[in-house]
Amino acid sequence: IVLVEPGLTGDHFLKENLFTCMNSFRNGTWPTSTNNLIAVFILTLSLMLGEPEATKSFNQFLWRTADAIFDPEGAPRWLRATIVAWVIGILSFSILMKVRQYTLRILLAYRGWLYEPIKSQSVKTTLWAILVKMVSGYQPSLYSCQRSLPRLPVPNLHSTLEKLLESLQPLCSKEELVELKKEAEEFENGVGTKLQRILILKSWWAPNYVTDWWEKYVYLMTRTPLAINSNYYGLDHSYWSPTKSQTVRAATTIYHIMNFKRLIDREELPPLVLRNTIPICMAQYERLFSSIRIPGVDIDRLRHYDSKVSRHIVVQAKGFYYVMDVYDSKNQILSPLAFKAQFDWILQDAEVQLEADQVPETARSISALTALPRTEWANLRKEYFRNGVNREAMKAIQESILVVALSDQEPSSLTEKGKYLLHADGKSLWFDKCVNVVFFKNGHCGLNVEHTMADAPAMGHCWEYAMTKDILERHYTDDGDCMPLPKSFRQGKFKRPSRMAWEINANLGVHIEKAVQFAQKNNSDLDLVISDHSKWGKGFIKLCKISPDAFVQAALQLAYYRDAGTFAQTYEASMTRLYSCGRTETVRSCTTETADFVKSMTEDNHTTEDKIALLKKAADKHQQLYRDSMNGGGIDRHLFALFVCCKGLGLNSPFLEKVLLRPWTLSTSQQPQQQLQHVPDINLPMFQDKVSPGGGFGPVSDDGYGVSYMLPSDHKIFFHVTSKHSSSKTSSTRFANHIFQALEDMKKLYESKLAEKSKSE
Repeated sequence: IVLVEPGLTGDHFLKENLFTCMNSFRNGTWPTSTNNLIAVFILTLSLMLGEPEATKSFNQFLWRTADAIFDPEGAPRWLRATIVAWVIGILSFSILMKVRQYTLRILLAYRGWLYEPIKSQSVKTTLWAILVKMVSGYQPSLYSCQRSLPRLPVPNLHSTLEKLLESLQPLCSKEELVELKKEAEEFENGVGTKLQRILILKSWWAPNYVTDWWEKYVYLMTRTPLAINSNYYGLDHSYWSPTKSQTVRAATTIYHIMNFKRLIDREELPPLVLRNTIPICMAQYERLFSSIRIPGVDIDRLRHYDSKVSRHIVVQAKGFYYVMDVYDSKNQILSPLAFKAQFDWILQDAEVQLEADQVPETARSISALTALPRTEWANLRKEYFRNGVNREAMKAIQESILVVALSDQEPSSLTEKGKYLLHADGKSLWFDKCVNVVFFKNGHCGLNVEHTMADAPAMGHCWEYAMTKDILERHYTDDGDCMPLPKSFRQGKFKRPSRMAWEINANLGVHIEKAVQFAQKNNSDLDLVISDHSKWGKGFIKLCKISPDAFVQAALQLAYYRDAGTFAQTYEASMTRLYSCGRTETVRSCTTETADFVKSMTEDNHTTEDKIALLKKAADKHQQLYRDSMNGGGIDRHLFALFVCCKGLGLNSPFLEKVLLRPWTLSTSQQPQQQLQHVPDINLPMFQDKVSPGGGFGPVSDDGYGVSYMLPSDHKIFFHVTSKHSSSKTSSTRFANHIFQALEDMKKLYESKLAEKSKSE
C-alpha cells in the first residue's frame, strides 16, 4: 500500500466536470439528438452552396436571411452560408426539442396500457407505443426522461372519499360507516373543497404535489428511532456464497457497488422502462449514496454530498471506525485485490487495538447513539460532537459514500441474518447513513438502508447488480480468493485507511451505555421470521390465471383472519414512479371482495367453484386498485396531502384525523426483483440456491405484523414476517405458519381443475 493523498487532480477534475456538462446538455435536449442539429446544418449549407434548381425559391429566402443577419463588406460566400446554416440548424433544433419533449409528456400521460394485458393490447395502445418509440428517439441517459414525465395528478375529491368509504366496509360496523359517510360529506362540502383547490394549485408548479411533504412529515419529522421503525434490510443470496472469506466478499461486493455508483455519477446507468417503452422516474438514484440523515430537535435534515467531495467509505470493525478511500490517484476505483488488502489491514489493526485495551467500551459502542429517539440523539450530537476530534469524525462519516461493517457474527439461518441486518447488536451500525453494508465472517452479507432518500426498488437495483455480478462474472478463484488482475491493469497510488478517534468524557460515556441498553431492549422485542416457501412459487399461480401478487395478498388476508379472527386495515406499497418525482402509494388490499373470499374459506357452505369465483373476483379487484395507485388514483397520499394543507392553514378536520390515525395492523410489500436487462432465466436449476430472499422491515403497529415477500422464481416464495414479542396478540412464527397453510389451502382449490385440464390436453 502506497501512502499518498489521492484526490481529484486537475485533469480528473476537468474530466468529471466534462461528464457533468455533457450530461446536463444531453438531458436538457433529450429526446432530440445533436445529430438533428448537424443534419439540418449540412442540409442548409448544401442547399445554399449547391443551389439546386428544385429549391431555387427557398435558396433565395436563405440568402436574403444571410443578408439580413450578416453582411460585412467582403465576407466570403461560404462563411455567410455557414453562419446561416448554423442559425437555421439551432432554431430548428430548439423547436424540434420542445415539440418532442411536450409531445412525449402528452403521450406518457396515457394510461390505457396499464389496464390491458401485455399479450392482448388494443390497437389504440399499440399505435400509442409506436408513437412513444418514435418520439423518444435514441437511448436516453439516466435522467434524460425526467423532463418528459407527467406530473402526478390530484385525484377527484369525491372519488377519493368514495374509495375510502368502500375500503372501510369490511373493517367497520354499519353504524360506523353511516357516521363516516356523514362526516365525509361534511368534509367534502366544507373545508375539503378549499384544501383540494390548494393541492391543484401546487400540482401546477411543483414537480410532485405530495413527495416533498411525504419526505418531510413522514420521514424527517418522525421522532421514533430509525432502527427497526424506519430503516429496512436486504439479504444476499439465499444459501449460496461465492466465498467463505469475509474480506474477499467485502472487497468484491464494494467494488461492484462502486462501479454502480460511477454509472450513476456519470449517468451511464440505463433508465428503467416498463414494457420496453414507458420510462419511470429515476430521481431517487441521485441521493442513493453519499447521503445521511442528520438528527434535529424537531425535524431531521437529509444531506447529500457531491461525488467530488464524497470519495471515501467508513469501515467499522470490532467497534473501531476507519476512513478508507475508494479511488486511487488516477481516479480509478480500487481493484478487488486492493480493497481486500485494505480490509485485511483494518481487521488486523482492529485486533491489535482491541488487545491493547486502550479504547474504552463506550468509544467502541458510539454508533448506539444513532438508535436513540431522534430528538435525544440530536441534543447529544449538539452537545458532544460540535468540536474537536468528535466533529472531525462525524464529518468523515457524513461525507462518506457508505458505511461497511465487518461483523464477527456468523448467522446460521436466514432469520438470524435478517434480524442482525435490521438492528445488529445495537452498537455496530450507523443508522443515520444512507446504507450500511454488513459482511459476516462466513462470507455472507447484507444491507441496512435508511429510508428517507429512496425507496427499496432503487437500492434493490444496486444490490441486484452486485449480487448478479457475483454469479455471472468470474471474480473469485476456485479457492474463494480474489481473481488476479489483468497484466494490462495499472492501479494508481492510494493510502492506507486511517483510524478515527473519539473523545468520550464520563457524561457522554453514560449516555452511550444507556443508548446500548435502549437499543438492545428494542432489538429483543422484535420477533422476526424469514420463511422459504419452496414447494411451489409463482409458476403455479400463473397456471391459475391469477396475478401472483393478488394471490399472495389474498393468502395474507386469510392467514390474518385465522390468526386474529377479524380483518385488519392493510397497507401494500405500490409505486407512483410513472410520474415525475413519484415515490409510493398505498393499496388498501383488505377489500370487501377479499373478505368474502376469506369467509368462504372458513365456512362449510361454499363449493370449490364458489371459492374459486370469489378468489378471482378478489384478485381482479386487487389488480384494479394496484393499477389505480400506480396511476395516481390512490387514496392515502391524497388524504395525507389534504391533511398537511389543513394543518398548514391552521384548520382542524376531525374527519381527516380519524381516518388517517387508523392503525395499519398489517403492513405488506412485495419486493422488487429482476430490474436488470439481459440476464439469464432465474428459473434455471443452477440458480435456485442463489436467488435472494429480498429484505424486510419492522412492524408498523405495536399489535400488528410487517410482511414483505419475494417471488423470485417460479419455484419459491420468501416471506419476512415481523411483529413484537411484547404484544400478546401477535407471533411471527404462528403467522408465518398461517400464511403457508393459507397458500396450501388455496392451491388445493385449483389442483383438481388443473389436473382435469392436463388430462384433456
